[in-house]
Amino acid sequence: MVSQKIVVWNKLGIHLRPATLLSKKASDFESKISLKNRNTSVNVKSVLGLLGAGVSQHDEIEIICEGPDEEEALSEIINLIRSGLGDDE
Repeated sequence: MVSQKIVVWNKLGIHLRPATLLSKKASDFESKISLKNRNTSVNVKSVLGLLGAGVSQHDEIEIICEGPDEEEALSEIINLIRSGLGDDE
């Protein structure tokens, strides 16, 4: 299992477009990928789960990956979040 914390800088947090991008990217991996925000933990492969996590701008979230391709999955998800998740600032 590997994990990393990151701050979400998107102005609107994780709304539908970023949730869809994250879910699609996570589905490329065999590993279980979770997002933890405050006391909520959700499956990153679920758009509805991501929306239900209520991630806002400036929230520190934790991405947790567990499985055969966990290192690559964590790196790709973190890079996607750092890139702005498709939101132009």
